[in-house]
Amino acid sequence: MTSLPSIRLSDLAAEVLQVIEQSFASKSYWVIADVTNHTFKQQSNYHYFELVEKDAASNNVVVKFPARAWGTGSQKIAQFEKLTGQRFGNDINVLVNVSVEYHATYGLRLSVTGIDPNFTLGLLEQQRQETLNRLVREYPDHIQLIDGRYITYNSRLRLNRVIQRIAILSSSTSAGFQDFTHTLENNNHAYRFLTDHYVVMVHGENNARQFVDKIVEVYHSGIAYDAMVIIRGGGAQTDFLLFNDYTVGRAIARFPIPVITGIGHQKNETIADLMAHTSTKTPTQAAEFIIAHNRKFEEDLLGLQKRLVIKLQQTISGQSRALALLHSLTVNYIRNYLDDKNELLNRQNQLITGHSKSLLFKHRSILHNLSSLVSANPRMIIYNRKADLKNICSNLSTFNGLYLKNRQSELNHYVSVIRMMAPENIMKKGFAVIKAKGRITSSADGIEKGEDIVILFAKKEIKAKVESKENYGGTELNL
Repeated sequence: MTSLPSIRLSDLAAEVLQVIEQSFASKSYWVIADVTNHTFKQQSNYHYFELVEKDAASNNVVVKFPARAWGTGSQKIAQFEKLTGQRFGNDINVLVNVSVEYHATYGLRLSVTGIDPNFTLGLLEQQRQETLNRLVREYPDHIQLIDGRYITYNSRLRLNRVIQRIAILSSSTSAGFQDFTHTLENNNHAYRFLTDHYVVMVHGENNARQFVDKIVEVYHSGIAYDAMVIIRGGGAQTDFLLFNDYTVGRAIARFPIPVITGIGHQKNETIADLMAHTSTKTPTQAAEFIIAHNRKFEEDLLGLQKRLVIKLQQTISGQSRALALLHSLTVNYIRNYLDDKNELLNRQNQLITGHSKSLLFKHRSILHNLSSLVSANPRMIIYNRKADLKNICSNLSTFNGLYLKNRQSELNHYVSVIRMMAPENIMKKGFAVIKAKGRITSSADGIEKGEDIVILFAKKEIKAKVESKENYGGTELNL
């Protein structure tokens, strides 16, 4: 029997090792691959996995290498996770630095000595932009990109003038939640807020469904919230993968209550930030935004109050001037009216006196004539003259009674007019009398700015201080 030439398996392994060392010793390569079958031994700090390349069309594996990372490689992976926030595990696409190794027992494998976080971050940014494009494309009624800015249904909502009832979405152990509530409760303006804490995981892309369900829970609560605030503390960029999720962005963009984000990212805006009504960098800034919003409303009210006070003072001043003018006009009118009536009464008195004198003189003449006649024919003359005297007395009594009655009616009319024009009746009609320096005045010339005045109404008096003094045309009260 002829024996075939052969060598031991270990000898073959040694030759393979020699060839590999000659070809790949002291060499490393940057390769792009997907990670599969990953396991991590925490005690030894070893990563075991496979690096594969898939066909772009069929997604079938075309190349596969077993790989491991330990020592420097494990340290690089830890740095990668810290910088990106992305766990090193299955189904991530990475750019890794590898060297080729061969072991007689474990065979050919790749040893990872480095990993580029920027490559992964670039992929994440590409995915983020694709998600934004999809949101704009699929929900044009709720999300539009205008002049480089995303305008959403939520961002178009109008904030209530005062934000007081707030729904807060954050984890149960979030330091950001503590910062937010501390800032609200210890504001310098003594504002009080009503907050409800909706506990939810705010990291990890796999928690997106739970996060959206919590948003829906806020909507179905039936509580009329002024705003919903989403809070998270700081972290690496991909700690925020949840907030770049398509379903989370869609829910925020279409939410009917204004959403304020404070998810602790200082560099880039997440999709949640872009879809929300207002985005802030930190939970503290979110609280400060709400406080500042409420403060603006208070300042607007204070400004309105100040303008109302000034307007009221101007109105009172104008009415006081008008009342003083009316008072002066009334006094002058009454004085002139009384003078005219006194003059009329004097003329009437003179007329009555003159008429009476004439009448008496006439009848005295008659009596004198009668006296002469009586002397001639006493009885007949006396009888006739007695009848004449009765007629004269009757006529005189009737004439004087009617005349005095007419004069009395005129005097009663004048008394009524004078009473109507009396200051106390004028003040009952809405006018007032101004007293300055203890004296009633009808002119503002002697009143200076800052001087105290007293405004007399029908039943009350008001003490005021002159804030301003301006010329007034007086046309509003022309008679």
